[in-house]
Amino acid sequence: ITVDGQVVTDPDMILREGSKLVYHRLAWKEPFAPHLLQVLYEDDDMVALNKPSGLQVLPKGIFQQRTVLAQLQWKEWKMPPSSCSKRKNVQLHPVPVHRLGRGTSGLLLCAKTKLAKVQLASYFAEGAANAEKKRDGTEVGKERKISKFYRALVTGILEHDGDVVTQPIGLVHYPGVAEGLYVACSSGKPAMSKVCVLERLAHQNQTLVQVEIHSGRPHQIRIHLAYIGHPLVA
Repeated sequence: ITVDGQVVTDPDMILREGSKLVYHRLAWKEPFAPHLLQVLYEDDDMVALNKPSGLQVLPKGIFQQRTVLAQLQWKEWKMPPSSCSKRKNVQLHPVPVHRLGRGTSGLLLCAKTKLAKVQLASYFAEGAANAEKKRDGTEVGKERKISKFYRALVTGILEHDGDVVTQPIGLVHYPGVAEGLYVACSSGKPAMSKVCVLERLAHQNQTLVQVEIHSGRPHQIRIHLAYIGHPLVA
């Protein structure tokens, strides 16, 4: 940092009116991240991508360019012909309508048109609304148009073949974390996860499970699995 061309060494230096302050920042370098996005489905309204583990969906923190959104902006996509009625609603590039954690691989839906973005977002929102209505675990998934299934490896051996977790998830203040932490708390928002055992790995003291989430709270799977006493391994 320089003031009027001189490197500042005193952190208590007081600036004067008219002084020129310059921050000579080092070149930005992002950590490695996968960059290949496999397109599984595409039409005039939407794109379905296979997001690899290690790739962040939206820019945040140390990842600003190596993201799904950046790749969606750079790639050329098939767009509706100019004569098509959808053309006026087309966006400059597809945009994600939901998120997957950076370490999570799987299907990611992206909307090409404004109408598709609104409609798909409403389908995802229905899951959260149903989670609030059905916290007792009855009629799970009956009215949903989009279902979300994840595979996870957890610590310990689950006793039952299935479990429905309806613990609310909320943001709490935590020392040293400016944005706070999402945790299981009674004052949080409704959340529902349906856990099904796929394989018990007794020799590793781990269980492979399938988790269907009926809401999309931050870190929901991680929090709900820890809440039932089986923290996430991967």
